[in-house]
Amino acid sequence: MRNTAVPPDEVARRTVLRSDWVPCKAAFIDCRTPGSDLKDNYSFIGPGVSQSADQFVNLREPHGFNLGAAGMPNGVTNSLHLHFTAEVFINFGGEYQLRWGADGTQGEYRSVDGDVISVPTWIFRGFTNVGDDEGILLTVLGRDDTGGIIWGPSVLREAAGHGLHLTADNRLIDTVLGDEVPEGVALVTPISQEEIDDLDAFTVEQFRTRVTHTADRTWAREPFLCSRLPGGGAELSLVIGYGLSEDRRAVPRLHEPHGFSVAWLRATPGEGVLRHRHDETQVLTAKAGRWAVRLNSGADEVVVELGRLDSLSVPAGAWRSITLLEGDGELLVVTGGDGRAVLEWAPEVVDAARGAGRVVDPNGYVAPAAVLVTATEDD
Repeated sequence: MRNTAVPPDEVARRTVLRSDWVPCKAAFIDCRTPGSDLKDNYSFIGPGVSQSADQFVNLREPHGFNLGAAGMPNGVTNSLHLHFTAEVFINFGGEYQLRWGADGTQGEYRSVDGDVISVPTWIFRGFTNVGDDEGILLTVLGRDDTGGIIWGPSVLREAAGHGLHLTADNRLIDTVLGDEVPEGVALVTPISQEEIDDLDAFTVEQFRTRVTHTADRTWAREPFLCSRLPGGGAELSLVIGYGLSEDRRAVPRLHEPHGFSVAWLRATPGEGVLRHRHDETQVLTAKAGRWAVRLNSGADEVVVELGRLDSLSVPAGAWRSITLLEGDGELLVVTGGDGRAVLEWAPEVVDAARGAGRVVDPNGYVAPAAVLVTATEDD
């Protein structure tokens, strides 16, 4: 396993506080369409699918996934579009009416605070803020290169009426502001009806299986080797993929490869996850409570505090521990890769866990120390 020390300036670069968010109101081709013209698009990690050269990106380093957010006042709509890689919405507050299908009439789902929604690839989707206030939908997109998006035919036609066009290499051309179509570059044209008819259809019931509502969460009470140790008492709920779990009974709601895993971590003040590392890039985003993430060890330790909507990108191989400082804590954990991350625990954690009767078995799951000792003796 790699050993990555993260110097203070690098920690600062990888910390994206809510106050660091920079909105772009012209990220997409529908930015002049009435009802869609008040959207704020945020890109924290990777450019996502933004089509604007003016899109600010907090951290461009490839993670294997992109992380951003949509900020939308009541009544504002994100127009129908199609993704090639995974798109996952995490509702951090507000109510959104999601719809899907080429004309948006195939089905609808009303999302509320706490939902995690994995929208199938290769279907058109859009959403409208139907809540009283501006809500925040975090978005995680699969892969470093998402391949851009395909807009619904009506979206492209309406945008053209406002002087907006999209090139085949995903650049937004604004003829109202004086842009010209580059010579030899083709413009995107609407997808044909034949191709639309060949897309997958999803019923409301099928779509609902891809939503993890707060009530759908299943919590592993002892997900880690450190779970019985003081300060290591966080609980874990797997949503997409197996991620970090060392509980052999823990099963995610969605197994389908996304290029990343998504899980919730919760704790009471003073509890969390003790010092460990693994070989996947990881982003931690606070939803509730105030959290402390300690990177490195000894004299090199750097502490980052995260409040609501603050994020920290932890590089592969970095030692880290996580502690809830105050409040009712919920932390969103996005981990790169489709497989289960193999955790390496600090020696003091391994020793203390063994003293508490817990070890990690050869398959990477927590097990009773006495049983493994017996198995070794039998061999």
